[in-house]
Amino acid sequence: MPPFISFPFMLLALVGLFLFVILLFFLVQIGLVTVAFTKLGLTAGQAFLILLATLVGSGVNIPLYRTGKMVQVPQGGHHVFLDRYGQLQARPQEMELKDQIVTVNLGGCIIPTLLSLYFLSNIGFSTGLVIALISVAAVCYAIARPMPGRGIGVPMLIPPIVAAIAAMIFAPEGQSPQVAYIAGCMGILIGADILHLRDPKVLGLLGAPLLSIGGAGTFDGIFVTGIIAVLLA
Repeated sequence: MPPFISFPFMLLALVGLFLFVILLFFLVQIGLVTVAFTKLGLTAGQAFLILLATLVGSGVNIPLYRTGKMVQVPQGGHHVFLDRYGQLQARPQEMELKDQIVTVNLGGCIIPTLLSLYFLSNIGFSTGLVIALISVAAVCYAIARPMPGRGIGVPMLIPPIVAAIAAMIFAPEGQSPQVAYIAGCMGILIGADILHLRDPKVLGLLGAPLLSIGGAGTFDGIFVTGIIAVLLA
């Protein structure tokens, strides 16, 4: 290392670069959200508030009902030991049974649903909207997979592409952005979460005490789908 470059200076430079990348990523995200919601007829200020509410609301789950299934969850500390291969392992000291509860996520379900209803009130029902919504829901139902302990996940890029294509083909003139948003967000909620939560096999595979509609595995998909679908439409 050259004498004029000290370790603290290098560490400070790396931290500064890391923070700059995070800030740049955040600004790009805000820019994309602003462009997308501007196409939907909202202002930049409204787009920022929706983004903030969505991110904050992603941590809020509102209970709906109990599934009637009991699941085992760890309780207390962990017992650390070496297995026969010499690998360090940790095992919960105690397990307890808890009711499995279905909830709705504020940022991933309620806010996108309210926005979809708002856009729907502006453009009204159409055959094209119904076809686009069914198309996205069917694809999401087919590709969604349960992720034990987390939720139901969907590949992030497929739903927005399907929503955008369906909107461009079937949406009435001038309504492609709104149709793409509604079909993309609601299609994931219906196809990936709601329809799968009626399947006892899926509930068993998830094995989580809290099942969140619009949360966990599908939150990113719903958020990204709404933005990308509008940008592509």
